[in-house]
Amino acid sequence: MTTPEAARVPEPVPEPVPEAIAEPVRETEVVPLGRPLRADAALTPLWRPASVAVVGASDDPAKWGHWLARGALLGREIRAVHLVNRRGGPVCGRPAFPSLGGLPHAPELVVIAVPAPAVEAAFDDALAAGARAVLVISDGLGRLTGNPRLADHLGDRARERGVRLLGPSSLGIVDTHAQLRLAWGDFPAGPVGVVTQSGQIGTEIAYLLARLGSGVSRFASTGAQADICTEDLLDSLAGHDATRAVIAYVEGIRDPQRFLRAAHLLREAGKPLVLLTVGSSPAGSAAALSHTGALTSGTDILEAVCRSVGAVRATTPAHAADLAHALALGVRPRGSRILVVSDSGGQGALAADLATERGLDLATPPTTPPQSPGPVPAPVEPRNPVDLAGAGEQDLTVYASVAEWAATAGTYDALVLTGYFGRYGEDIPTLATTEAEVAARLARVTQTLPVLVHTMAGGSPATQTLRAAGVPVYADIDSTLRALAGCAQWQAATPRPPGRHPTAPPGPPGPHLAYLQAREVARAVGIAFPEAGVAESAREAVRIARAWDGPSVAKVVGHTHKTEVGGVRLGLETDADITAAFEDFATRLGASSVVIERMDTRPDTVELIVGLRYDPGFGPVVLVGAGGTSAELWRDTALELAPVTIDGARAMLRRLTCRPLLNGWRGAAPCDVDAVAAAVAALSTLPGRDPTVVSAEINPLRAGPDGVLAVDVLIERARTRRPHGKPHRDH
Repeated sequence: MTTPEAARVPEPVPEPVPEAIAEPVRETEVVPLGRPLRADAALTPLWRPASVAVVGASDDPAKWGHWLARGALLGREIRAVHLVNRRGGPVCGRPAFPSLGGLPHAPELVVIAVPAPAVEAAFDDALAAGARAVLVISDGLGRLTGNPRLADHLGDRARERGVRLLGPSSLGIVDTHAQLRLAWGDFPAGPVGVVTQSGQIGTEIAYLLARLGSGVSRFASTGAQADICTEDLLDSLAGHDATRAVIAYVEGIRDPQRFLRAAHLLREAGKPLVLLTVGSSPAGSAAALSHTGALTSGTDILEAVCRSVGAVRATTPAHAADLAHALALGVRPRGSRILVVSDSGGQGALAADLATERGLDLATPPTTPPQSPGPVPAPVEPRNPVDLAGAGEQDLTVYASVAEWAATAGTYDALVLTGYFGRYGEDIPTLATTEAEVAARLARVTQTLPVLVHTMAGGSPATQTLRAAGVPVYADIDSTLRALAGCAQWQAATPRPPGRHPTAPPGPPGPHLAYLQAREVARAVGIAFPEAGVAESAREAVRIARAWDGPSVAKVVGHTHKTEVGGVRLGLETDADITAAFEDFATRLGASSVVIERMDTRPDTVELIVGLRYDPGFGPVVLVGAGGTSAELWRDTALELAPVTIDGARAMLRRLTCRPLLNGWRGAAPCDVDAVAAAVAALSTLPGRDPTVVSAEINPLRAGPDGVLAVDVLIERARTRRPHGKPHRDH
């Protein structure tokens, strides 16, 4: 029988600091409120703490405090670990301290997992104990009666003390290479950093990476972002050696300019960023009176952001994991030309269709390949996909022979193997060794040509060999091709140089400028318009029209959408036509003045829309697309962050579905695409030229073989200017 003395819980014994971290306490850089700490230095106490204290540690496996305590103890050979439970007692086989005040030395990182009403007191104790970073797991602070802004209050106090705070409502952090596991869940080690505003989505991504044979380098759930935010965490990953690719799940970007800088840092460090977002964002919430506002969406903005910084956008957690897995393994195709090799005609055909949908090019095999390691394999014919048609069943080495030939052909940027390979050894054990040897040959091909494998196998020796050698292996062909397309997109990206751009309009929008005034603002940046004048009488309208040959257009003044109110009359050939149009506008619309403009009658013209508006987060964006009165019907647009260069505008035009019209359609003469691109680039510079502009739209911009003419323009200027020098709270 156990004696009472033996059952008594011993008093906590101060744990000696491991020699690896027994160093002088690092000084905390205290910075004025509003100036951000350098991420590499500021987050050291979070990612590389000398000691960790878990407040709310529990011996109950069903509680958060148990997972945190157990995870913290995994790193006890690297750092001092203290468990705090107000009742004391044993936790995970270790005696717990009843309070932070009883610890033998200041804990560098304090993890708080207590009920919401107790969080503030625990946070105060952490500050009093000398913590340099605090991770708050506890949720529900916003529902506390009497103090709904407690999270913001904790963030303010942390900044005042030079302490970094992650959370509240964080799922935790993990650094698998530093044995720092302070989260609920399992996180196999790997090369992918994960920053997430949803803890559960982050956990799902970690599980998906594990299924691919990959894993997590660092994981961080931002929670409420009372202090540390997504941008801080992305900054910190740029210099983390164990991280080779990054997935960021964001539901809203707090500081767009810092996000852009962090993404640029990752790109410069060679760490691809995969951005996973929800479909709605502040970008899509603000609609304008113009077509431009209706034609821009949050998804469009985020795609533009990714292009700007050289990141790649994913649409689901599985897509993000598939893509980050390949990028982390170093898949860097020089282009989009691929060879598909299959042992099934059906699987090869499906792969071909999906590859085309993903923007990949099934290049035609050369009929006379260059020098190769051996004779060209018999199944290789001038077609793509290559169908081995059962040859693999007769000789498994044909898979390697075809791959080795493809690597020397000089025609392909990547090889995709789809079908049965990898399963031979599972179904016919006597072939397992040979199949693994072929897999090793395939892996060696990757030194010359990226190889991705879709297999029906599970964990066969062949797939294990491929994964161990860094070859991406997927369970379905769509995942394989999506990952390859994303890798090609990342490799081909030409990110814009980082720079500061205006993030908000200079003030609330005022009335639209009068048409002729708007024309002059647009003309000042290089947009061409037809001749025009304003008439205050029918006689003056006739006089203006006589200044040029050919028909004229009459436009009512004072209506934003003139077409909708019948305020545009085209093809006015005679003095009587012009007089009738003026009198109609005066009688029906109460117009006292009318714009008379020379009508563009050039043949083979294409109507486009070019617009500029402010996104609430990322500042001015420029749009080009199919124009005219049906612009919203076709919704054929391309969008970028403004300003863009002429080359950038040409790239936008190449993405339009209506691009064939510009190139000459059904015998029409091709339009002057360079002039179109120049007009798009010119309008995109308008905020820099005229800081009062809030939005601008040319619709239509008529493009013809001899250049472009804008025949309608809307411009809004700010009602009031934004005051300068207003302090901005930057985390």
